[in-house]
Amino acid sequence: MKEFIKVSPLRLLELSASKELGRGNLGVLMSRAGVGKTACLIHIAFDKLFSNRKLVHVSLDDTPDKVTSYYNVIFSELVKALNIKDEIEKRMLFERNRMILAYMHNSFEISRLKENLRTLVEKLDFTPDCLIVDGLDFEEAESSTFEGFKTVAKEFDVEIWFSALSHRHITDKNKKGIPYPCSRVDEMLSMILQLNSTPTGVFLQLLKDHDNPIKPDAHVRLDPNTFLVTK
Repeated sequence: MKEFIKVSPLRLLELSASKELGRGNLGVLMSRAGVGKTACLIHIAFDKLFSNRKLVHVSLDDTPDKVTSYYNVIFSELVKALNIKDEIEKRMLFERNRMILAYMHNSFEISRLKENLRTLVEKLDFTPDCLIVDGLDFEEAESSTFEGFKTVAKEFDVEIWFSALSHRHITDKNKKGIPYPCSRVDEMLSMILQLNSTPTGVFLQLLKDHDNPIKPDAHVRLDPNTFLVTK
């Protein structure tokens, strides 16, 4: 859907040298609680879905019904904001291109994810291009967890986007300027985006672009209600 792609938060990547996260790589969207991390992450998902790519949403906190509800609410907002005429057709497109895997009550394991992905590919003929992983605790996750996700990205030839919760009271950064909690594992991450709410607006900023230097103006302003890019 060209109308959405033009105002998707991932327009930020047009300001990067690589232009994309790319298959086999891990990326993360980080922000404080209440800024709009979930909405922005689902916009990243819609960017893939409306580009006719197949996506698996991996939820570590919410049930499939709740995840579906998030998508439906945000899509309804997009319909209004972008004056989408073929709503039913577009809804069918994203439902056809999306699968949801939910791992409740600390039941997530990399081996289980791989098994579920193989089932999708081999039995349902659903080969994903991208994984969205929501609910991973970056403060508690071990390096081995990200190494496991890296093997998933390579084995299934997908890019994987995470969400990460940052905190106002923790301002630590590593030597590369990457804020906590991503500072612990940034060597495993190819792209890092940060969502910030400031007195002058809501901005999505590029903090890491593979091994490329970051441009000083590598950010886009987002509408605080729709989280779509504004001029």
